[in-house]
Amino acid sequence: MSVHKAKTFEEIGVAKWLCDGLAAISITQPTEIQAACIPQILDGKDTIGASRTGSGKTGLRSPSNLQKLAEDPYGPYALVLTPTRELAYQIAEQFRILGTGISLKLSVVVGGMDMMKQALELTRRPHVIVATPGRLADHIRSSANAINFKKLQFLVMDECDRLLMILSSEDLEEILNVCPKKRQTLLFTATLTEEIEQLNFSAESKPFVYQCAARFDTVEKLDQRYVFIPSTVRDAYMAYMVRTMLPNKTMIIFTGKCRTAERVRVLLRELGVRSTALHAQMSQNDRLGSLAKFKSGIVPILIATDLPADAADYVHRVGRTARAGKGGLSVSLVTERDIDILQNIEGKINKKLEEYPVPEKPVLDTLNEVGLAKRVANMHLVDTKFGEKKRTNMEKHGLIQGGDKKRRKTKD
Repeated sequence: MSVHKAKTFEEIGVAKWLCDGLAAISITQPTEIQAACIPQILDGKDTIGASRTGSGKTGLRSPSNLQKLAEDPYGPYALVLTPTRELAYQIAEQFRILGTGISLKLSVVVGGMDMMKQALELTRRPHVIVATPGRLADHIRSSANAINFKKLQFLVMDECDRLLMILSSEDLEEILNVCPKKRQTLLFTATLTEEIEQLNFSAESKPFVYQCAARFDTVEKLDQRYVFIPSTVRDAYMAYMVRTMLPNKTMIIFTGKCRTAERVRVLLRELGVRSTALHAQMSQNDRLGSLAKFKSGIVPILIATDLPADAADYVHRVGRTARAGKGGLSVSLVTERDIDILQNIEGKINKKLEEYPVPEKPVLDTLNEVGLAKRVANMHLVDTKFGEKKRTNMEKHGLIQGGDKKRRKTKD
């Protein structure tokens, strides 16, 4: 989808007082995603905006919300959920600067700060609340009357791909229970994942979806490889590489689903490999614990969701491997079902991925051992009823369709 690049924010419907505020912080021309999405948001449409980091998604939240707030100021008017406290403060700062002219009342609700002070701020009915989901859910649990969201107009989920990865079913239920169903929902994401596309908004109309054309640059010092294997022995190859070819190396294993991440974690545990997982089915404390173990080096392997399924996702994910000039290795396990994806990635990044040599016989010798570990992992998923609570909550709040349950299960 192509959008004519507007010359000014006024051309896409932004009020003059907001245009002046944007100009004061040297934002004078809309980016591609701003020009595409702001008119739709101002028109009252639920919106999904997907683009790479640095393309202007931050400039979508405050102007759109503040312009409507100025017409009828009350609070809480907008709730912005974001995955990290750093991003929460960044978003809040832009709201604070642009909202000066309308005496904006703003509250930042994140972990690591005094909870009583935050609770007091919330009782003063701020116009905009910028929050990390875990801390906001804690406030909701602490008091039934902690926050009154009955008249909330906007629910914004920022960095939605990352947010869904860390948002637990308990926190999701607590937050959605206090949000009115009749609201405008805005999702902003670096990558448009399958889970985001399957989210429901209102029954009346589909959300406006805009995905920017991506640049496909990868880190020069990143060694990018692939292993072509039959899908039936993928776990055996993965386990052999982790245990024998890359022992004790720090690595992130990306999977497509939370269920797969948990299965791989248990499988590796049964094979004597230390790893930890990071996915949306975990509690907030467990997620924080996993990250702490990985970052401190106590556990060398992190298993996370967001498996790259196209060129944009691939670049976004493997870019985490080589940062600040450091080298890194990215190995994609490619099965017979993934050939088109591999060719698409190579075409977009204008680079051929080299094959990573893995000896076949030693891998095949581990099939019985890996097969047993895989059965234990699958039994663990059944015994713990993995994922059922979050799916029930999302169906309850209309975020996914109940009739889709059987189809989704067959794909795991």
